[in-house]
Amino acid sequence: MVELSRAEIYLIIVSGPPGAGKTTLARKIAHALTLPLITKDDIKEALFDSLGWSDRAWSRKIGGASYALLFYFVEALLAARQSVIVESNFDARFCSETFRALQAQHNFAALQIQCYAPPAILQAQYNARVSSGTRHPGHTDQLAQDELGAVSETGRLENLALVSEIIEVDTSDFARINETALIEKIRAWMKEGSRK
Repeated sequence: MVELSRAEIYLIIVSGPPGAGKTTLARKIAHALTLPLITKDDIKEALFDSLGWSDRAWSRKIGGASYALLFYFVEALLAARQSVIVESNFDARFCSETFRALQAQHNFAALQIQCYAPPAILQAQYNARVSSGTRHPGHTDQLAQDELGAVSETGRLENLALVSEIIEVDTSDFARINETALIEKIRAWMKEGSRK
């Protein structure tokens, strides 16, 4: 069992479905808190640039390697007692056990920031991202629309099964997110954890 009262380091996990704006939000949080940020897509795009890209099957294969590297980097920082922010569309069925093992080994306090939006808005934001041409072509987003699956029905991902606090953020309209209040809430959580 993790003893949060002894935690001196923090892991902030920003998650949510494709098109929810989680990377944008994670970057803002990392900047405000001056913490390192590890994102799956940054790793994936670096691998595309090194190894090339082609079709959806290759993108999925690189995605698996990206998760392996993401958890490697997170563990390296936690082992050095460094707080860190990590961002991806973490599937609780596959990622909860890995996060629990890291928490048992490194005794960090965890905060999940779950981004969500109504399914129609997620789809519109995803479509806008695909048509904008700003994403790395290796993602083959235009071929992945059918993979949105159950997320497109609920507009959210399941929380990770992890000892943590959870903050839910409606990202359907970024202009309406009170970023200052969110950052202060995170700071208060970190401050409270350091006093325990």
